[in-house]
Amino acid sequence: QVRLVESGGGLVQPGGSLRLSCLASRAITSVFNSGTMGWYRQAPGKQRELVATITLRTTHYADSVKGRFTISRDNTKKTIYLQMDTLKPEDTGVYYCNRQSPDGNTSWGQGTQVTVSS
Repeated sequence: QVRLVESGGGLVQPGGSLRLSCLASRAITSVFNSGTMGWYRQAPGKQRELVATITLRTTHYADSVKGRFTISRDNTKKTIYLQMDTLKPEDTGVYYCNRQSPDGNTSWGQGTQVTVSS
């Protein structure tokens, strides 16, 4: 079972930036490189929603973050990142790292809090 460990959340003012990281521990490189990795978020009182996903070849973003967020990966470190720029108060929430394996298994991290407030 792949274990996902997020880091990098915190409090930031509107217009600021944060970078989240997600380490796929206990995963060999070939496992990390298969399937789809991604970030989801959940605001208070709302359902969890997709933020961005990444495979070895493609990236996908929710419309609400296009042009502001960038998802990337470092396969040697078995880590994905989410660079978040021009943050808005509506970006506030718990951000979760996710992995979808080719055979349909899903893994989640424990989540990291992002708060955008002045």
